[in-house]
Amino acid sequence: MSLEKYFVRYGRATFTLFLINVAVYVVEAILSRNPISISGKVLATLGQWNYAVLNGAWWQPFTAMFVHVNIIHIFFNTYFLLVMGSQLERILGPKRVVLTYIISGLAGNLLTLLFLPPYTVSAGASGALFGIAGALITITGVVGGNMQMAIVNALVLFLINSFLPGVNAYAHLGGLIAGMLIGYYYGRVIRRKLAWAYVY
Repeated sequence: MSLEKYFVRYGRATFTLFLINVAVYVVEAILSRNPISISGKVLATLGQWNYAVLNGAWWQPFTAMFVHVNIIHIFFNTYFLLVMGSQLERILGPKRVVLTYIISGLAGNLLTLLFLPPYTVSAGASGALFGIAGALITITGVVGGNMQMAIVNALVLFLINSFLPGVNAYAHLGGLIAGMLIGYYYGRVIRRKLAWAYVY
């Protein structure tokens, strides 16, 4: 069956990010010999182990944003990626969606490196997804002229999703802040274009 309809439905960049996350999980499952739950050794190798990063594994903050802990983790993250990523892609286009995903994911993982102990192992697209959500919220706030409500919505999103057991709140926070900054910039660009269109 052709995948083209899914690229059209969700956006080329969003669906490509989805496929990368799924492909990485398949590799994790094969290495772990378990499709349901990924082994700690595999997570420490493919995800972000702070000790390893501090000792030269500089690529882990990047790879970790495509790595997931178990099948439930990847199911929910990829679901929200398709929902929110497709919305942002319709607004900003494919290149900027990828840019938002990567910058936000890196911001969350670097905050994790700075504030969590060296023995911490983390993984997941959550920081990147919070960035996409933050960008959507802030663009709406800037274009609609209600940044106060946008900030409240972002804060509520963070509080609801960041203090459950096993959740990396630092990754969420770093990703959200990065995404909001990106959204603020592009929101102002969109608002200027709308203003010029109205004038002419």
